[in-house]
Amino acid sequence: MEKKKIKKADFHQFISLFPELLLPITLTEESHLHFSASNKPLPQSHIQEFIFTIEQSDFDEFTEFIPCFRIPKTHDFHAIVYWRASLMDYEYTLATFTKKGQLIDKKVIAGTKIHEGRLVRSVATLEDDWLIYIVIGSTDVEEKDANASKSRSFNMELLATGEIITL
Repeated sequence: MEKKKIKKADFHQFISLFPELLLPITLTEESHLHFSASNKPLPQSHIQEFIFTIEQSDFDEFTEFIPCFRIPKTHDFHAIVYWRASLMDYEYTLATFTKKGQLIDKKVIAGTKIHEGRLVRSVATLEDDWLIYIVIGSTDVEEKDANASKSRSFNMELLATGEIITL
């Protein structure tokens, strides 16, 4: 009996699943619902070839990935945002690749998760100048209301090289 060869995922097909969207874009807890409804799902072969190889966490059969968008006018590289959902851990990741599909950089830029008994939420706005404004707030899991005074913010920047730096 002959084994079927698994076709290697094509990077350009993978990138095409991320529609180019004009910036600014704000990513909130609910943003993935819009992307899930309007974008085609990622085939398993693309997840294995391009997502699993850059993620640094454990996955199970319940982990879900949704393609969100591609940043336009990057010229020398591709910049995509995808959403990953696992048990009580939801993250938006910005990843950059060379034109040939080699990873340049990746950073989690927004999401929701439980960390040390606290519910941590972050929202990111990606501006058209490639600055990324991030606000993080956390509440005790037992608390009902968030305390805005405990929020913090910081900025990242997507450089012309595809690197993502914290400012």
